[in-house]
Amino acid sequence: MKTGLERLIEDPALRAPLKGRRVALLAHPASVTRDLTHSLDALAALPDVRLTAAFGPQHGLRGDKQDNMVESPDFVDPRLGIPVFSLYGEVRRPTEAMLAPWDVLLVDLQDLGCRIYTFITTLRYVLEAAAAHGKAVWVLDRPNPAGRPVEGLTLRPGWESFVGAGPMPMRHGMTMGELGHWFIAQLGMQLEYRVVTMQGWQPGAAPGYGWPMGPQDWRTWVNPSPNAANLSMARAYAGTVMLEGTTLSEGRGTTRPLELFGAPDIDTARLLADMRALAPDWLRGCQLRECWFEPTFHKHVGQLCAGVQIHVEDPAHYDHAAFQPWRLQALAFRAVRLQRPDYPLWRDFGYEYEHDRLAIDLINGSPLLREWVDDVTAPPAELDALARADEAAWLAERRPHLLYDAAG
Repeated sequence: MKTGLERLIEDPALRAPLKGRRVALLAHPASVTRDLTHSLDALAALPDVRLTAAFGPQHGLRGDKQDNMVESPDFVDPRLGIPVFSLYGEVRRPTEAMLAPWDVLLVDLQDLGCRIYTFITTLRYVLEAAAAHGKAVWVLDRPNPAGRPVEGLTLRPGWESFVGAGPMPMRHGMTMGELGHWFIAQLGMQLEYRVVTMQGWQPGAAPGYGWPMGPQDWRTWVNPSPNAANLSMARAYAGTVMLEGTTLSEGRGTTRPLELFGAPDIDTARLLADMRALAPDWLRGCQLRECWFEPTFHKHVGQLCAGVQIHVEDPAHYDHAAFQPWRLQALAFRAVRLQRPDYPLWRDFGYEYEHDRLAIDLINGSPLLREWVDDVTAPPAELDALARADEAAWLAERRPHLLYDAAG
């Protein structure tokens, strides 16, 4: 398997349209070649690419910020002497001054396949800016490690935010290059847009189901953001990211963030029993294990938490098509509500620059999930029906923009 970056580096013909044009790069720590050279360094080494600027998304170009909502400054790259602009600092959309030094922006971002992951919102913002100012955008495509499955409610009109780039379900099942095509069509944009596609990507192939893990083609995992520590996290993230809108710990401050959840004051044995009694089909494809953990920072710091870890790493127990992380986490919230009707589950705080709406609603793109959790008389089938309708609609909507089949 070759990424878009690797194909661009290897094939001068792919780079030919860049001749005489000023080039910028939008990248992060996981923007690396197979031998782990960062894309900024790899592109700078090419004699026929004129790099004049770079951009870093949330958490930075090379990686500098651990938590959410911690901004990065602009700076000058010490090796190349070019400006590096932050798209998660004073602004999240490129300004005219940031657009001035380049003609073509190369986007090389490893995504996790989840709507809330802010890199896809940054992609939308740079596409809009490029369209408005006559600039070109090329996406150097990378695998979606969560693969092709689709899950969750579609973001409702009026709920757009930095964690909600558009009307898609939580788990979208597309690559960044494909999403760029969808954004352009959905928003009616006009600009020069190219995808340097991957070669040999097989999103349907075991055991990676999107992430190359076969004996002939193994890819080293590099964290695209500080708490995206491995493939297991990427698989669970479309569900566990909702924990950011709750008072339950998502495992930040532990070595397995966003693969587990818990709090000091919940009964996990009862929680798991209630989950299995309510909707056992929502728990398929993975293993759930009671655990205890003590966060070293973030929620419940220094307190022993009773928790549950979601295991999706054992090929004998992981079923990619059956695993439903969004439903699993929704069911856990309902089980907490059944165990403690007065439990202060929803965290009320400023989340990703939004202060007038609950974080759990911003994350889900509507209040629908929270309302289902809080109405303990509403059966799982009610939420399932809403989600199934949205998932079917998205499968049809995304189809014209897919660039790869299951065999790559």
